[in-house]
Amino acid sequence: MKIIAYSYSNPLLELPPDSTIWGWEIERIYQDLGKRIELEQLLNDCQTEPAQYLLIRRLEELGDSVAEISECLLQIKALGIQIIATEQAYSSSQTTDTNLLKLIGEIQKETNSRRLRQGHARNRLRASPPPGKAPYGYRRGKDRYILDRSTAPVVKEFFEQFLIYGSLRGAVRYLEKKYGKKISVSTGRRWLTNVIYRGDLAYKDGEVISDTHSPILNREEAAQIDRLLRRNRRLPPRTASAPRSLAGLVVCGECQSHMTITSVTKRRKDQEYLYLRPISCPSVPKCRAIAYQKILDCTIQSICQELPRAVAGMNVPSLDGAKQSFTSQIANKQEILEQLPTLITTGILDAETAELRAYKLRTEISQLRSRSSALPPVNLKALAQAVSIPQFWSDLSESERRFYFREFIQQIEITRQDKAWQLQLIFIF
Repeated sequence: MKIIAYSYSNPLLELPPDSTIWGWEIERIYQDLGKRIELEQLLNDCQTEPAQYLLIRRLEELGDSVAEISECLLQIKALGIQIIATEQAYSSSQTTDTNLLKLIGEIQKETNSRRLRQGHARNRLRASPPPGKAPYGYRRGKDRYILDRSTAPVVKEFFEQFLIYGSLRGAVRYLEKKYGKKISVSTGRRWLTNVIYRGDLAYKDGEVISDTHSPILNREEAAQIDRLLRRNRRLPPRTASAPRSLAGLVVCGECQSHMTITSVTKRRKDQEYLYLRPISCPSVPKCRAIAYQKILDCTIQSICQELPRAVAGMNVPSLDGAKQSFTSQIANKQEILEQLPTLITTGILDAETAELRAYKLRTEISQLRSRSSALPPVNLKALAQAVSIPQFWSDLSESERRFYFREFIQQIEITRQDKAWQLQLIFIF
């Protein structure tokens, strides 16, 4: 008994199946990728040496339309070959006419869906925008997104506010106050992570293609935003936009409770006193509050003393080497990308193969850039030298101090000793 198998895969949509999926002892597997050349070979071979059974995954693999599929089925049946679809309820020896009519309706629906997905896939190869409305700040051009001159500056200022203060809610409030543009916090978060504002395109398959249109954010700003978002995720809710620089960073070493900032005023007096007290202290009696200014002054003093030593102990050259490695790999892939038109002209590659290769190179470049942007800034030593000067901190506002604290401090732990206390900094690196 001779059993053969046939599979068809569209390179735009899927990878070829593994040869072990059939679960039968197969004499030969005919496999097509893009064009059905092997299917024609199968029909020719069976005219001289027919098989008893032909295994396929689904009937849709036999053609691009119901007419093509029906014609192929008739040719195979005329050769006396029984067809078994492993992923459909179809066997040429058992399927009734009623079931076949029902199956044809499903095939028609699947072929239409596949045709639509193929169209979207071709748009991906050409790096054209996906279907749908353009994001705020852009409008749709002929084959790419184009900056909208009336709304792009609004988005740009939103990003600038977030980069300066590291506060998403603050940036949202700024837009409403200056431009009357009301957006939700969740919308603002989507703006910060949307690759379209970085000049890239993202598709439903998860792939990202770089440099497809004019960006509102440059690569350095985008990398800084990603670091700020990762940093803010470590903080308790709503502390990222808190007005005080120590908000969300201080933890009581005695009860391990985060500490909140409370303000106290005297009756008929405008002077305000700030204190840090544990939010949920289980101790009896509860841990006492500590003056905010004392913690702030001690934090700055500790940073000036400890940060340079901590940074000196880091393996910064390896970070620099990793950055250079990513840059070199990106440059190599860009060089290959630029050679593709010449390979088409000389006939080494056809247009379809070149488009697939270009698409793969662009997605690989995007992945390398994403990994590179996740690295810490390589100028950390220079930053540590600058912030180790006490005068640097005295010239900053509370929101500016908040930005720098959260750039390298993970937690500030207060250790109590009777009525005295000590402060310990835990750095991110």
